[in-house]
Amino acid sequence: MYAIYIKNLNKSFESKKTKEKITALNNINLKIPQGSLFAILGLNGAGKSTLINILAGLTIKNSGSVKINGYDIDKNRKEASCQIGIVPQEINFDPFFTPKEILDVQSGLYGIRKKNRITKKILEDLNLLDKANAYSRSLSGGMKRRLMIAKALIHQPTVLVLDEPTAGVDVNLRRQLWKYIIKLNKMGTTILLTTHYIEEAEKLCDRISIINKGKLIIAETKVKIMNRFKKTKLEDIFIKLTKT
Repeated sequence: MYAIYIKNLNKSFESKKTKEKITALNNINLKIPQGSLFAILGLNGAGKSTLINILAGLTIKNSGSVKINGYDIDKNRKEASCQIGIVPQEINFDPFFTPKEILDVQSGLYGIRKKNRITKKILEDLNLLDKANAYSRSLSGGMKRRLMIAKALIHQPTVLVLDEPTAGVDVNLRRQLWKYIIKLNKMGTTILLTTHYIEEAEKLCDRISIINKGKLIIAETKVKIMNRFKKTKLEDIFIKLTKT
């Protein structure tokens, strides 16, 4: 069984200005093994966020199927949602709630009883325990990013999806987030991250895919990709495959 299994996935939008059909995802087929640390690379507008939004249930696909740990996102939406945690690019919590309140509310949405909640543990793991009762608007940018990850992990999903997790953060925070992502993966969590930072994918991930103009160009282990193109840098391969 795959953590994420995508078959013949298509999504298009209508341009508000021209009314023309814009293809965001074109017949995507993707298998993400359980326990992998998987990157989706692509330029801005390549289709990465559309794919994430479909996994999150925020965007309705035109056709194709998506399964998360065997649960179809259409036929078994509730079960599929419990398997996955999504960390979007945008900060999406109430600035007047404390981290503890935010995580307690999120726990409630998943029907987790108070005695079974892991709010304190998650805050501790992400170095936010000392800010548990502070208004989230007072947190630094890095703390807010970590709180977003905590929110996605509160129901203990087996798959974590991070959409551009280090976009706009400084080098030190980026390294901290990398360490935590690796730690989660070693604990058995399947990680899917989208990024346009080639270095990030190269350092973190064991499997790489490249999406360009809505099409999946390649999806292989990092070693196989390097050997196939006889290159020492992933950046060179990325440029070669996305230049047209």
